[in-house]
Amino acid sequence: MDNEQPFIVCDNLVKIFRVAEHDVVALQGLDMVVNPGELMGVVGVSGSGKSTLLNVLGGLDRPTAGRVWVNGNNLLKLSNQQLDQYRLSTVGFVWQQTSRNLVPYLSAIKNVEMPMILAGNVGKRRRAEELLNMVGLSERKHHKLSELSGGEQQRVAIAVALVNRPKLLLADEPTGEVDETNAKMIYQIFKDLNKELNLTTLIVSHDIGLAKHVDRVIAIRDGKIATETLRRSNGASNDREDAKSFEESLEEHTFTELTVLDSAGRLQIPKEYREHFEIRRRVQLELQEDGILIRPVVVKMDRSEDAEAIVTELVESKKTNRLKKLVGRWISKLGRNE
Repeated sequence: MDNEQPFIVCDNLVKIFRVAEHDVVALQGLDMVVNPGELMGVVGVSGSGKSTLLNVLGGLDRPTAGRVWVNGNNLLKLSNQQLDQYRLSTVGFVWQQTSRNLVPYLSAIKNVEMPMILAGNVGKRRRAEELLNMVGLSERKHHKLSELSGGEQQRVAIAVALVNRPKLLLADEPTGEVDETNAKMIYQIFKDLNKELNLTTLIVSHDIGLAKHVDRVIAIRDGKIATETLRRSNGASNDREDAKSFEESLEEHTFTELTVLDSAGRLQIPKEYREHFEIRRRVQLELQEDGILIRPVVVKMDRSEDAEAIVTELVESKKTNRLKKLVGRWISKLGRNE
């Protein structure tokens, strides 16, 4: 097991989007390793880069720089045709909006059959029934989407994502539009699929309870992995959580949050820590017998060293100068008209 090759490797991954005249850096040298069959969560505030990471791993976006390998495929080197084949054969997607996964006027079983019909596969009805049974919807297979609850629709979407027998399942906010009961059911389905199919699964979510449903959670901040939360069992327990309360499940596990260093040895100090200790641009590192102590530097920083404030001031100054020019032209025009 120790010699098993990682399923996903991201090395100094960078993704830059061009918006109007500005470059938006969504991923800033992200490093990540995911093992085969791992069930992992990805959290972060809006704009942190978590959905961009899923799009890159799913072959929907090409990275700007760095290296990314998935199941032995170097995604940067794949041609457009090879990338299409990679998405068809390797990846299954589950989106928050069921409209991205499902055809609204078809029944549940017809939705699951549709990708197989397009691919010309045989035995599609048997396969569709098998998948709907895996997500607990065999009794609802002939119902149209309008007759299904939001949670049931999302379970149909999971079945659709499994049609091509993917090796990697990517779920972007799969519980974002369902209630707590349905969210727990969906998480349990992901756990069962992960265990039964050895299906490597990444789930992006804002759900604070995600950590108790996955092996580990990485938190992305400013395009890099900032922390990693590991879940460890305190003893023998049943994987099924249907009859357990949230508190009972928490008591069976220990959660450890670790700060992640990137390949250059850099780490991110949480904002609340920096604000509490008034940490600005510099800190002191002291080597202790049992570790490294990070101590705030209690000195007033020279205004000329605050790059962020200087750039903000330059931008505002440029806007002011443009406004002055426009007002001057307008006044001159009025004067000529008189």
